[in-house]
Amino acid sequence: MVLEYLIIIVYSVCLLLIFMYALAQLNLLSNYLRYRNKKDDSPKFDLSNPDEIPYVTIQLPVYNELYVMKRLLKNIAKIEYPKDKLEIQVLDDSTDESVEVTAKHIKKLQEKGIDIHHLRRTNRQGFKAGALKEGLAVAKGEFIAIFDADFLPKKDWLLQTVPYFKDPEVGVVQARWGHINRNYSTLTRIQAFMLDAHFTLEQVGRNSKGHFINFNGTAGIWRKETIIDAGNWQGDTLTEDIDLSYRAQLKKWKFKYLEHVETPAELPVIISAARSQQFRWNKGGAENFQKMIRKIISSKNISTKTKVHGILHLLNSSMFTCIFLVAVLSIPMLYIKNEYEHLKNYFYVMSFFVLSSIIFFICYWHMYKNIYGGGIKKFFKYIGAFFTFFSVAMGFSLHNTIAVLEGHFGKKSEFVRTPKFNIKTIKDGWRNNKYIKKKPSVHVILEGLLAVYFIFGMYSAFIVGDQGGDFGLFPFHLMLFIGFAYVFFKSIFSKS
Repeated sequence: MVLEYLIIIVYSVCLLLIFMYALAQLNLLSNYLRYRNKKDDSPKFDLSNPDEIPYVTIQLPVYNELYVMKRLLKNIAKIEYPKDKLEIQVLDDSTDESVEVTAKHIKKLQEKGIDIHHLRRTNRQGFKAGALKEGLAVAKGEFIAIFDADFLPKKDWLLQTVPYFKDPEVGVVQARWGHINRNYSTLTRIQAFMLDAHFTLEQVGRNSKGHFINFNGTAGIWRKETIIDAGNWQGDTLTEDIDLSYRAQLKKWKFKYLEHVETPAELPVIISAARSQQFRWNKGGAENFQKMIRKIISSKNISTKTKVHGILHLLNSSMFTCIFLVAVLSIPMLYIKNEYEHLKNYFYVMSFFVLSSIIFFICYWHMYKNIYGGGIKKFFKYIGAFFTFFSVAMGFSLHNTIAVLEGHFGKKSEFVRTPKFNIKTIKDGWRNNKYIKKKPSVHVILEGLLAVYFIFGMYSAFIVGDQGGDFGLFPFHLMLFIGFAYVFFKSIFSKS
């Protein structure tokens, strides 16, 4: 009975943690809905007045971006802003032929009178954070806009974002991400769904109440003074953006999030690229939890509610560990429930997963409705989108749990870039992309075995107990099977 009780305790604790996270999401939804009806009366620079136009440096940190460099530079060159107040830095850590392609295109832009510089390092120390830090040391701008290689800001992007720095307490202005290839495949639709929830419900929900949010690594602007005051860029975590964001907000700098300013970008189109991105984000989140938790708890400058939301924010990725444990233990729990009558009352805790799922369903519906519109037809499309997202997210839970555990236990790894493809439509090809990881991760085998494991879970529904089976967990096991099978087969047959 010791093992059975241990399983019940771990399972119950994980379900309760997921439920607490769901309640936090519900609170963010409430904040989000109330904020949308408010008029933004933030002070703004009058950019029609030359005396109020600040100097801006655009930083483009790149590493082996052969397929998107021309597109990136061509797009950035169209940015509307006074030329005498704008500098562009290409922070190029590349080690392949893209260096030459980039240099040639930069030279052409320089000949057109654009103040653009090609900055190269002899090593990748600190990875992206190191490149940003070195560029900052020679940047002329009072404000630093940052774009990753796959982002395509609209030409009026600076005109929409820079004015909010008139408030001297604002240290960061962050824009919402868009997706140029949202409908390319099931994989891109799932990623867009996840990111849209973050960039609407979560960012607005936190920012509207003064809770901590994060600069998202790209499509935002920093006040140079803020970066320096917060301790500058540091490369000791894989998510340097969250790290600096929290250090800055602990220093009382305000962050301004602009949901209405969309910055289009390219989503990974193959699962190996999505896996590497997810691994970096989830491991970095855990690393930052370990780095920041004591500072958050001990801070006297922030409210208890902001501390709670901050801790849950940094534990976002750790929820995958709870999901994975709940998934794996759900089959033993099914047998325990039907073998030990005297333990039956303990299984009411299972209802917390149903309640959590309903809360997520409600929260994400508002996000979906905001982007695609409401109505019955849209609602039924949303149901399909939600359960597809939920299933595949659970299918990634092993992969992300490994990332989270590495982050919490301090295992260091290098910054693995997400390969870019320059793909918008299904007609665009990617199979000859030189940056694609050719061999699938060894974790893929375990994901295949887990898919089989949850087939056993569905079979178990028919044979447990003496009352003709127990189908309460059947939908859960079906979704888990779909999720792990999707991740497994995509990882094998997409050569990822």
